[in-house]
Order: sequence, then C-alpha cells, then structure tokens
Amino acid sequence: MTAEVRANTLFVTAEGASLRMREFSLQVLVEGKVRISVPLHHLHAIAMIGRASVSTVVLERCVDAGISVTFLTSAGKLVARVDAPVSGNVLLRRSQFRLADDREKSLKIARSFVAGKLNNCRSLLMHASRDDEDNSPRRLELRTASARVRQAILGAASATTMDELRGQEGIGSRVYFGAFSQLVREDSMRMPGRNRRPPRDPVNAMLSFVYALLLNDCISALTTAGLDPAVGYLHSDRPGRPGLALDLMEEFRPLLADRTVLAIINRKQVTPDDFVRGDGGSVMLSPEGRRTVIAGYHDRCGEEVKHPLLNQSALLSQFPFIQARLLARYIRGDLVAYPPCVLR
Repeated sequence: MTAEVRANTLFVTAEGASLRMREFSLQVLVEGKVRISVPLHHLHAIAMIGRASVSTVVLERCVDAGISVTFLTSAGKLVARVDAPVSGNVLLRRSQFRLADDREKSLKIARSFVAGKLNNCRSLLMHASRDDEDNSPRRLELRTASARVRQAILGAASATTMDELRGQEGIGSRVYFGAFSQLVREDSMRMPGRNRRPPRDPVNAMLSFVYALLLNDCISALTTAGLDPAVGYLHSDRPGRPGLALDLMEEFRPLLADRTVLAIINRKQVTPDDFVRGDGGSVMLSPEGRRTVIAGYHDRCGEEVKHPLLNQSALLSQFPFIQARLLARYIRGDLVAYPPCVLR
C-alpha cells in the first residue's frame, strides 16, 4: 500500500507520491494515478515518509484545517513540520521559558522525566522475567539488569546537577539495552546494544523509526497543550532540536516504542528481508517493513489502559496529550511536581 490512514493520521510511504486537493478531499497520487482519497475533516495529521511531495495549496488547506504535515526521511528522521500558528496562553510559554532558565527548577523537572523513563524500562524487564522459570539464565540476567536500573533510578533521584542526572540516565539506559536482546525471541533479530546515526542492525533500525513517530506525537501533544516543543529541561537547547518533545518522549520510549518493536519481532511480523543495507553498514526498513511497523505502532497506541494518576482508562495514543496537559499544569503552578506516566 502506498498510503493509509491510521488513528486520523495519513501516512504516505510511496516514493515519488504527491498530494493534491479535490474539493474537500485529499488525494494521494503515484505515477499520476489516485491511490487513496480521504476527506480532509477525517484527518488531524499527515506524515510524509521518504521522497513524497506536497503543494503549497495543500499545505495552506491543511494549516487552515489545523492539520499538521510532517516530513520524515525513509529512516524516520524528522526533517520538517508544518503547523498552524501557535495557539495557547502566551503566559504559559513565558513561564516555561523562565523555568528553563532556572537551574534548580529545570533539574527538578528533568528528574521526573528520567524517573519516568527508567521506571518504565525496569518494569518492562521485570515483566519479561516473569515468563521464565526461577533459575533460568534469561530470568537471572533480566533480574540483574532490573536491579542495576533501580540503582540508576535512585542515583537520578538524588542527582544535584544536570550532568550527574544525565550520567545516571545514561547508565540506566545502557544496562537496559544491554539486556534488551533477552526480550527478543527471534535469533535472526538479535541486537548487540543500542546504536544509531545510522542504526546498524534490524532492531535498532526499527527502534529509530518508531522513536521518530513517537517524537512527532509528542510535538503534537505539547503544541496542543500550548507549550513550545523546542524549549526543554533535560535536553539542552540546540537549533532545530525539539528539546521539550524529547523530554516528554523519554517516559514513553519503553511504553510505546520499545514494546511495539518487541511485539512485531516476537510475533514474526518482520523478517530480515524487510530491511535494506546501505553504505557504511547502515540498516533501514524496506517500504513494506515501514508499513508493518507503522501498523504495529498504531495497534499499540490503540490499546486502552488505565492512567496511573487519573485512574481512568484511555487509549495509549492519548497518554502523551494527558502528560503534556499535566506538564502545563505544573508549569502554571497548579501541581507541586510533574508526575511522569509509569505503568506497572
């Protein structure tokens, strides 16, 4: 399939595809033929993956309708994003910027993001270890890794500088990804650890691609909440980097992205044939592989789970938006701390 709609997002994956408007519908053309037509009011986002094009007329209609258009490379790297003019309370954004300039307050928020990420990583390791017999080598390795991640959680909670906090986050992440191959049940899809820019094995290629999808969702969530996705706390400011979106997505990496990749692999929905090797040992998803991963990601996002703070069930796709609103409430001063989303 050259394009498909999932969760009100149009994914255009065909090389050379183009978009055009026909009255109130958006059409995707490949080699001059209409492959899919979608009423504009059915969409809230468009993701253009690879070499696809869109006219200024389409962009104008999308902006007017409040539909974001995101451009990603074939590997899933964010290239550009077109949104409607920023809405929300300017006083909220001013508070966000002031907090970012306060070293102690920035550290407090950043500790929450790291706590959310590492606790969810540990939960995933612990959950997987329950499937094995008590003294199996896999169970012991996962339990050992879980204990070491817990030490990183404690270290992060007591960190007094941003460098110390980032160091503990890095330790916990390395331990987690060092044990990640134990969660992969297909021998042909094992990974030696986390690598990127470029990914050099199929699992890392999938992780990088899903992280790009997740980042796009976090940008949308923060924009909807009236926050600036560029000004973060854990991730320092860099031109073109959505620092706050990267902060927010930390707690969702194990919840949404990592679990998606593991499910796709362990259900044998992808094989080594779904990947393409490039120069320098890089590995990328094939067009068919990308479609499988997109479908798996939105299947995961479509699961209904009880939010740990609100004690109400919601689709996982709504969780970044819930957390963005909680972050906005903290920045306004309505909450004493930002509560990360941690699922057991």
